[in-house]
Amino acid sequence: MDDVNQKSHHIRLIVGTVASILLGLVFLASGSGKIIGFGEMPGQTMEFLYAVLPDILLTPSMAIFIGDILLPYIVPWAELCLGILIIIGIWPRPMAVLCLLLTAVFMVNNSWLMSQGVGEFPSCACFGIWEEIFGGLTPYQSFFFDIGLSSLALVIIFVYPGKFLSLPSWLTRLGRKGI
Repeated sequence: MDDVNQKSHHIRLIVGTVASILLGLVFLASGSGKIIGFGEMPGQTMEFLYAVLPDILLTPSMAIFIGDILLPYIVPWAELCLGILIIIGIWPRPMAVLCLLLTAVFMVNNSWLMSQGVGEFPSCACFGIWEEIFGGLTPYQSFFFDIGLSSLALVIIFVYPGKFLSLPSWLTRLGRKGI
């Protein structure tokens, strides 16, 4: 690898790593705050689903699954796992794609919250119990925060060096040693 390519690779690695750490920390905080809150789910999320999903899709059993299992348990654990995997560098690009999809869903939810009026939903409840300690975000703030998260995910997808499904070098070295 010549000097210019090596410098370019090094810069891409630094930029991709910084973006990974920032995105991972946000998802780690968001997921852990919701998990520690154990099953808490903001009511505005169910109102959003009732407003946007057609009745044929939102059957009583589907509503129970979404309200009692998916949103309070599966989504926070998914956020936590995505945060950890991105921070440690396990398949950063595919994890960034998943973060991008999840962030897009959050942006749609926040757009709906904003359309309902500022007084209707003063907080997005994005970070679970951490909002009680550090303060919450309004749907407007959360929407712009999600734009920043989407930008970080895109940086990881397009700037991070290596192949799409590449693993970090430390992990491939562990595999070669047979540990």
